Amino acid sequence: MSYLTDSVDIAMHAPRHEVTYLDNNATTRVAPEVFEAMVPFLTEYYGNPSSAYSFGKRVEGHLKEAREKVAALVGATPKEIIFTSCGTESDNAAIWSALQTTGKKHIVTTQVEHSAIINQTEWLEKNGYGVTRLGVAADGTLSLADVEKAIRDDTAIVSIMWANNETGVVFPVEEIASLCKKKGVLFHTDAVQTPGKIDLRHVAKSDIDFLSMSGHKLHAPKGVGVLYAKKRTKIVPYVIGGGQERGKRGGTENVASIVGLGRAADLALEYLAEEQVRVKTLRDRFENALLERLPNLYINGNREQRLPNTANIAFDFVEAEAVLMRLDAVGICASSGSACTTGSLDPSHVLSAMGLTPARARSCVRFSFSRYNTDADIDRALEVIPPMIEQLRAMSPLNPNHTDNHDYDVVAAREKEEKLMAETMAAINE
Repeated sequence: MSYLTDSVDIAMHAPRHEVTYLDNNATTRVAPEVFEAMVPFLTEYYGNPSSAYSFGKRVEGHLKEAREKVAALVGATPKEIIFTSCGTESDNAAIWSALQTTGKKHIVTTQVEHSAIINQTEWLEKNGYGVTRLGVAADGTLSLADVEKAIRDDTAIVSIMWANNETGVVFPVEEIASLCKKKGVLFHTDAVQTPGKIDLRHVAKSDIDFLSMSGHKLHAPKGVGVLYAKKRTKIVPYVIGGGQERGKRGGTENVASIVGLGRAADLALEYLAEEQVRVKTLRDRFENALLERLPNLYINGNREQRLPNTANIAFDFVEAEAVLMRLDAVGICASSGSACTTGSLDPSHVLSAMGLTPARARSCVRFSFSRYNTDADIDRALEVIPPMIEQLRAMSPLNPNHTDNHDYDVVAAREKEEKLMAETMAAINE
């Protein structure tokens, strides 16, 4: 056995606290029903669905059934569903296809998108395309009028997420889609955070042209995604290979994961009411208890116009990374933003776009819940978090009540901290 294998084995079996998982916007546990549906396609029905013989054709039938289930999630026909490897690929494919089929070179998006959109549009901008990035209000909401003003004659596509992954704020994507249709512009929405939280069964009746989903955000496995493409919308393949997915996405289908995604789509519809009521009740109890117990705490984002499972909280006078490290030490999982940007020293681009100062943005922690969370999870988090924040604040020089404040200028200390961070980021970005 290699040293690496030994190390992994030790890490996997080391004593750990029981995990309280409150980071479901980053990824979700695979539902037991999903796992059970997948197993036969990893062990018994492993044929290639494109094969001519019956062993492969039998697999193809299950692929068809999964496509029908995913289509039902958004009220679409199976032919409007394209399986991909992830939400990022689906996002990239929609924008790339729009640019190729229209021949236009301008994109409208927002400053608060997932990195899948941000990084792709930055790359396109460096290669001769125009990009307009819309700002948001202090509560994270988006103005429909701003979208309308941004659309130009050379706009190929408008791409705006349905719900923000950090704050949970929901955007009026169906109204935006209708506006785009009137102007003859394609519309795409990154809906990765919405299945099972928002009813999407009317999508196919809306004016949305493209919609992206990702399996691991709705209790299916990682490595499988979906691009919904409205009937008669022209598509140029982003991944070029064989004739899979009716020639719209090359590559042998990830059958086991697609079957799992189909089962997850069934469950998302089955548990939709629970997500919107019971999970929202858990989230609201968590937020309200923290607001009662801790001063200088703020909920980021419009509290009415958001997903039922998401809480983004600013704990003034502490650093989110310190909070997360202490939570991790006792087995509580949360995050300071998107898992796809973890490790960045920059304050959250979403919170910065909402006008939060760098200091406050770096104090923010996202908690996101699922149907697998319980009242016991909330009780445990509420037992741990308030005394933890009080202890961290007592040690923080940013706290105006710090015992050493009479020895130095607190305002100057904060200004120095912001200057040092700006210099650090400037050096990193050189």
